[in-house]
Amino acid sequence: MRDLRRCTTVGKLFGTDGIRGVANKDLTPDLLLAVGRAAGTVIAEGGPVVVGRDTRLSGPMLEAALVAGLCSSGAEALLAGIIPTPAVAFLTTATKSRAGAVISASHNPVPDNGIKFFSDLGHKVGEEVEDAIERALAEVPASLPVGSDIGTASPLEGAVEGYLEHLLGSVDEQLSGLRIVLDCAFGAAYEVAPRAFKEAGATVSVLNADPDGARINVNCGSTDLSHVAREVLANGADIGFAFDGDADRVLAVDEEGAKVDGDRILALSALRLKEKGELPHNLVVGTVMSNLGFRRALAERGIDVATAPVGDKHVVQEMRDTGAVLGGEQSGHVVFAQHSTTGDGILTALQVAAAVAGSDYKLSGLAHVFEPFPQVLINVPVRSRDGLEGAGELWQQVAEAEERLGDDGRVLLRASGTEQLIRVMVEAADGAVARATAEALAAAVERQLG
Repeated sequence: MRDLRRCTTVGKLFGTDGIRGVANKDLTPDLLLAVGRAAGTVIAEGGPVVVGRDTRLSGPMLEAALVAGLCSSGAEALLAGIIPTPAVAFLTTATKSRAGAVISASHNPVPDNGIKFFSDLGHKVGEEVEDAIERALAEVPASLPVGSDIGTASPLEGAVEGYLEHLLGSVDEQLSGLRIVLDCAFGAAYEVAPRAFKEAGATVSVLNADPDGARINVNCGSTDLSHVAREVLANGADIGFAFDGDADRVLAVDEEGAKVDGDRILALSALRLKEKGELPHNLVVGTVMSNLGFRRALAERGIDVATAPVGDKHVVQEMRDTGAVLGGEQSGHVVFAQHSTTGDGILTALQVAAAVAGSDYKLSGLAHVFEPFPQVLINVPVRSRDGLEGAGELWQQVAEAEERLGDDGRVLLRASGTEQLIRVMVEAADGAVARATAEALAAAVERQLG
């Protein structure tokens, strides 16, 4: 069995969710031109590619470079404009395109940007495709298309309307009577999310819904729930939802302003699907970060939790392997396989709202069905993430810590997918024990790898 604690990054450019870096420093137009040409050759092969982006100031610059690279390879770029990442996945399949590409750094700060690709089936491309793109980057093309074989770029008409129709088709309850607050994080959800909830019948208050790339994720959205919580309490709203910059994930607050994270969203969604007879094998997929309290609560209700590495593409792969229709991450990436091929924050928010609309309970009653174990996460800067696998003494200390914790705790060490960090996570029934264990292991990581 693969040891999920020891998962490391792949490739030199691609991390856990595509390529990311500081725009115009790490992620330059020259690089995006080359990546576009390589990706066009590897996954498009002259066919259409749906291209979308979030609101970041660097978006138009990098989009132009990526599209130039795609066209240089002979691919046809279909420009969806500013649109959520999951919309690109949906539109790729809806238009029968060869691939999709999104220019976004998700929840990262304003200076960052990134690029991620979807297959023709709407799934994030796997490591083998990423490796093939990297190999193509290192090769000098023998020849490039000329004349009528050069690719073209054109707007994808009706992109927002098509995605909106798809979202509304996933909702099985009218949301009339619900008062909902949305924090769009100045990002890609700014247009679609308010429209979706209003058309589903909810009364909607909207925060941070300007397409302002200079403020994307800044003290707002899923990285800062304080604003949406205050607005829920001030307005007496039923639910608040906060999206990240590209709207592929969402966190919520209940009517009392309390946080509802991805584990709680998964739990209430799993229980709802099981009650409706729509949870095959009574199985959901979580990640190595899923809380022990969440796992135990579902087990008590007859629902198993399969485990995937961090990253919604890994969650999706585990769902495909096991036949699960629901999976997600504590961070708010949630996948409803009946409706989507990837994490979709707006769709997830609609499902949560529908669960409340169809229940006699408020969100607090549906979501707070377990008591989470105290969880301590420490990020340790290191010289190289690659040293973790061979750190035998460190893994011995991890084993000793796990033996002390027994069944009432666990330890997770993993390399960051985007930074030179080792992440140390410890859960325990006693918060003080979790803190002391995490700090001791973090100190060991620093001594041996720092």
